[in-house]
Amino acid sequence: MRRPPITIKCECGESRDVAYGDRWRCERCGRSWNTQQIPAEEYDGLLRRMRRHQVEALAAAAIAIAVMVPLIAVVSARFILLTPALLAAWLFFLLPYWRRRYRRTARSAPRWELHPE
Repeated sequence: MRRPPITIKCECGESRDVAYGDRWRCERCGRSWNTQQIPAEEYDGLLRRMRRHQVEALAAAAIAIAVMVPLIAVVSARFILLTPALLAAWLFFLLPYWRRRYRRTARSAPRWELHPE
């Protein structure tokens, strides 16, 4: 997973998404901003929480596939008729739940106050 950018809003009103560890010089006022002012352990902790949500969604899909494939292949091909119902449950129940948790984690992320150099 690539690291998400950090949005820097300059005091003059200019805004830019910058990768962690990079510097940005505002084109409008000339102030220089350094994202290395953000503590690495806090940023890495946020990335770990976001990755955990992604792994949980992938694990749920893998478990469903691991259960359905043997049922279809070994027990009866009629289990393939459950596939649309499972996909609908994923789309209408599990995916919105996962998205709410993911967004809640993103909203509760710490806000860092960067100072121009």
